This record gives sequence, C-alpha cells and structure tokens, in this order.
Amino acid sequence: MSESAEDQSRNHPHDSPDQESLNKVLEHISSSGALGRSKVYAKLLAYLLQQTQAGTKPKEIEIAMDVLGRSADFDVSKDSLVRVYVYQLRKKLDKYYRDFPDHSTYRLSIPKGQYALTVLTAGSPATTTSASDALNKASAAKRFSFANWCLSFIAALLAMTLLYTLTQERSDGIRTENVAARQASLWRDVLDDQLPILVVMGDYYIFGELNELGDVDRMIRDFSINSSQDLQELFLAEREARKQFIDLNLNYLPEGSAAALANIVPLLQQEGKRVVVTMMSKLNTADLKNNHIVYIGYVSGLDKLQGLVFASSKLQIGRTYDELFNRQSGDIYSSDAGLPTQNAPFRDYGLLTTFPGTGSNQVIIIAGTRDAGLMHTAQAAASAAQLARIRERLSFPADDTELAYEALFEVFGFDRLDFDANLVYANRLDPGLIWSGETRNFGLQ
Repeated sequence: MSESAEDQSRNHPHDSPDQESLNKVLEHISSSGALGRSKVYAKLLAYLLQQTQAGTKPKEIEIAMDVLGRSADFDVSKDSLVRVYVYQLRKKLDKYYRDFPDHSTYRLSIPKGQYALTVLTAGSPATTTSASDALNKASAAKRFSFANWCLSFIAALLAMTLLYTLTQERSDGIRTENVAARQASLWRDVLDDQLPILVVMGDYYIFGELNELGDVDRMIRDFSINSSQDLQELFLAEREARKQFIDLNLNYLPEGSAAALANIVPLLQQEGKRVVVTMMSKLNTADLKNNHIVYIGYVSGLDKLQGLVFASSKLQIGRTYDELFNRQSGDIYSSDAGLPTQNAPFRDYGLLTTFPGTGSNQVIIIAGTRDAGLMHTAQAAASAAQLARIRERLSFPADDTELAYEALFEVFGFDRLDFDANLVYANRLDPGLIWSGETRNFGLQ
C-alpha cells in the first residue's frame, strides 16, 4: 500500500537530518534529565534512533533482547514489558518537547502502536494524543485494604503532627524566633488575610507488579507515573499493562519531610487561619487558586508544580533530580547525599522559592534534593535572620509586598546529619513568566 501525501511529509521530511544532527538531538535529550534516572530509557531511545537511521523497524522481541536483556524465549504475548517501556518513553519525549520547544530543528516521536522513531521537523503536529477524556470514564481500579490503611495512616500521622505542634505552641508559649519569622515578608503574606493555607507534601506514588498468580510481587516507583490517573492512562494505552500492574492507592513520604513539617507548622498558627495538609498526588488547579500553597518535599516530588517553580528560574533539573544546573552561569549543583558513605561527609542542596499565585495567594516552595537539604531549607524558612539575609542579598526594598525569588543552600553533612550550610545562589523571579502559560500545561486537572 502506498503512503499518503501526509504520511510521506511526516516520515520523509524535505530537510532530511544527517546522522550528526540526530546524535546531537539524542545527546541533548539524554542530558536534560527528561528520561529520568533509569538508564533503560536512554538506551531504548538510542536503539530506536539507530534502527531509524538504518531504515529498519525492530520487532518487540528484538527490543526485549537487545535493550532489556531478555532471552530469545521471552514471550511478548504474555509479558508487556516492552510495550510499557515504549509507552513511558513516548510520554517522556512528549514532556521533553513541552519543556524545550525551541531546542532543535528536529523532533523525535514514537507513533502509537509502533516500535520505531519518527523524525519530525520543528512545528510538525504531534503524533500522540491525550487520553484525559477517556480517563474520566474509566472505572475505578482495584484497591487493597492494606494499601488503603497505609494511606489513611499517613494522612492521620500528618494531621496529628499538625495538631500536636499547634497544641504545644499554645501550651508552651509562642517562641520568640517564630514570632520574628512570622513578621518576615515571606510568611506575613500568607498569614495576614483570610485565605486558607494548604500544606502540600511531596509524596511518591507506588503501584504494584503482579505475578502469574495475580498477587502483588513487588512495589514499583516510576517517576513518570505519579498518580492513579497516570496508571490508568497506561492501562488505556497498553491493555496488557492492566494484567501486569495494579493500583495500590499507596504513597510514601521521604524521611526528612516530617522534620521539615515540624519546623514550618509553628509558623502557621494564626487565630482563625485554616491550615490543611494534603499530598502532591491530590493537588488540583482549584487548590492553586483558592489557597496559599506551602510545598514541603524533595525537588523530585514537585511533580505538578515543577513547571511553575522553574518557569522564571535560572535553574533547571540536571541529569537527575539530585542535580541542579544554572543556565546562566553554567554552575552545577550536584548532591551526593543519596548514597552517603558511613562516617563520611556529604553535600546536599535545598531550594526555597516563593512567588505570587494567580490571585491574592502566595506559593512557597521548601524543597531539597535529599533529606539534609530539605530539613535545612525548612530551618532557613523558619529563621527571620536567614530570610532577612536572602532579601539583603537580592536588595529587596523594605516595602516590597510582591515577593518572587529563589534561594539555593549548599548543605554539608556527615553520616546523614547536616552540620553546616551556605547560601550559594539567590535570584529574583518574574511572576509574569511563571503564569504566562495555562496551568494545564503543567499537568494540573
């Protein structure tokens, strides 16, 4: 069957890219961090590009053997591993081109139902479509009672932490440093009105992998699947995935989140002020409009807020979520706190960001690449002296009421404990750039 004119235009562009140009595109995608921490996606993309350059389309079993290391007897009819990886890679490529729309003359795309790359020229129509409309009609996934208990326990624990801290504040008296920090412009903007405060914890969505008997064999964390909705989208795109994975309705929080929350909660005590704690996986667009937002968690847990946080920033995610890159200076801030050696020093980073919301609300981001950075940033956010130091470095006038800035702390630790930190970077943000796009571009519903 001959190709249509549209197919010929899409698959055989007039300006055929040379091998060097495509290799540069591959290198930029791999180094941008868009493919996540797993090396499998970079390997799969390089393999598909190599096949495209050779003019061949690999079979599912060939990908399983050449990329995923499976043997020749791997049964692709019973195991959807290849389809899942290709689906996830397609999503990662789509996100990459949303984040870097003007980076290259050429765009790599994986058409649905295929295991081959299509090379598009800049401005060509995307080959994938959203399944959000179908998601609204999808039936609820199966839940495990144990998973529901875990989620309820986390929510109850956070609520008890909030209640306990506020009660302690009332019974022990308000500490002097909390009073001073509340008067700092960072917190004054969220306390001196009637808008409720929504504390958003950076949680991580966990789903289950089923064995041949239909029992949960192990739990999986994938940075491209951050909610039940994302998993349902996978199920819609890949039918076999429903037989392999299951929604456990389970989330977890980093260890440092509790310590960071304990530093911040005392600042939020205010007569008549409503404070609610929720998970990032539950955040929606209405929340951003109707509340002051205080995010507490890892940089990798920003999820739906990541696009907003870095929209006006000079920083961007590096090769992994443990690395931040300064696009202006070229500085690389790389944490080695993820795998600290016992009785050895380590370096971590913490990010404090604030900017106005879409209305009269304010967004405050308290994040770290790992626990040490997160906990120090929370301490800095609760310190009037450190907040004043940031304002002084940025030369904010005393009467400036619309705060928009970011500050990066370098945290030094030893054997998982932080003992020193420096303010290594601070930058004013442009709120106009942050909200120039619609919130749906950042994955909010």
